[in-house]
Amino acid sequence: MKRIGVTGHRSIPPEAVPHVRDSMRAVLCANGGSLQALSSLATGADQLFADIALECGAELIAVIPSDDYELGFGDSGELDGYHRLKGQASQEIWLDYPHATDEAYYAAGAYIANNCDRLLAVWDGLPARGLGGTGDIVNYALDVGKPVTVIWQAGISRT
Repeated sequence: MKRIGVTGHRSIPPEAVPHVRDSMRAVLCANGGSLQALSSLATGADQLFADIALECGAELIAVIPSDDYELGFGDSGELDGYHRLKGQASQEIWLDYPHATDEAYYAAGAYIANNCDRLLAVWDGLPARGLGGTGDIVNYALDVGKPVTVIWQAGISRT
């Protein structure tokens, strides 16, 4: 079974969402259901990836960075999305961090990179804004020899 993981920005400009969605769907639905999808279920790219993976018949594996991860979701809609997707996951991997710190986020991204065959990165190409950000995980994945597919719409800037 093939395993595809995700890293990506929590904030995707609305005008880039259709491109990101279509690009993810093209990769995830090409595997005919024999796929495991690894995601931390964060707002933005992670939840979009998880939704599409489930639509394509993939088995969802939730990688949870910390015991208090839920506290980092900004509003009830974001938290509802997390709970909905976590409820559909076939497996939950809980990392041994009591608090949602940058180190915990980095560890979750590294776990996903280490345990996938390919990493999808919804990434604008800029450096990470904090430890464990998308740029850090892309660099980590490349350093350990994982293929990375970058998804971003040219000409769109993230705020």
